[in-house]
Amino acid sequence: MKAELSDPTFELAYWHWALDTAIRWRELLGREPAPHWEQTRDELRRPEVREGIYPAIRHPVLDRRTDHPSVLGALGVVPRTPLIRPEIMEATLLDILQNWDWRSTWGWDCPMIAMTAARLGRPDLAVDALLMPTPKNSYLSNGHNWQNEGLPLYLPGNGGLLIAVALMAAGWDGSKDAPGFSGGFTVRHEGLNRLPA
Repeated sequence: MKAELSDPTFELAYWHWALDTAIRWRELLGREPAPHWEQTRDELRRPEVREGIYPAIRHPVLDRRTDHPSVLGALGVVPRTPLIRPEIMEATLLDILQNWDWRSTWGWDCPMIAMTAARLGRPDLAVDALLMPTPKNSYLSNGHNWQNEGLPLYLPGNGGLLIAVALMAAGWDGSKDAPGFSGGFTVRHEGLNRLPA
């Protein structure tokens, strides 16, 4: 029987990566394999593809272009897994960049987009995402990410920016150095660890 989830693309890739990580840690600790973990990981179904992209929500009637474009986190925040096809994720990224309600997004969305673009080999889009002129992608003089009058302090935006720039500068296992920056940038960093591939 195939494992069934509600199928947001990000959740499928996150569970595949999380199970893979748990299996590797179990092995490193010298414990007996847990075959049901591997079976669950291997039976996760691929995310739905609709009109050549990964939809934000599985059910077409509920699909919308507002709030977090979290589908992009499946290759960006989460390392590469066999469930995500890079060419479809790139088409998804381009579609979202053209057709999203940017006023409805949150402070960590632009860094998440930058991470996805960097992992897809699109450093031009990664830098553009960090500089996107949307109200929620702005920072106060105290360094905090502004969201709205009732929420002037939004730390996920700050954390998202830091991890996105670190990924863009240091890269991930097997990447070149500074994979998130295109030509014309001189990138220097120290003390940053690469993220998992």
